[in-house]
Amino acid sequence: MPQQPWKAWYRLARWRTLRLRIFLRDLYTCQRNGCGRIEGDTSLLVCDHIRPHRGNEALFWDEGNLQTLCKACHDRDKQREEQQSLVTRGVWH
Repeated sequence: MPQQPWKAWYRLARWRTLRLRIFLRDLYTCQRNGCGRIEGDTSLLVCDHIRPHRGNEALFWDEGNLQTLCKACHDRDKQREEQQSLVTRGVWH
């Protein structure tokens, strides 16, 4: 399966700059309800798309669609929610 072209956007300097701007805006604090972890090590933070962009460039770069999550909340909770939404919508069975 060929790689999606939008995956290259994550390697752009524009993304790295935006990612850091979102972390600063959110004061390096996980925005997940009930978490609120403050993390100074940006390798332990994820700049998360609130609404999945699915290759939509406008949604990908929209600062209003981005939030800071700690890696634990992103990798555990957010991914589980997104996978469940695929099942609910009938994308996966």
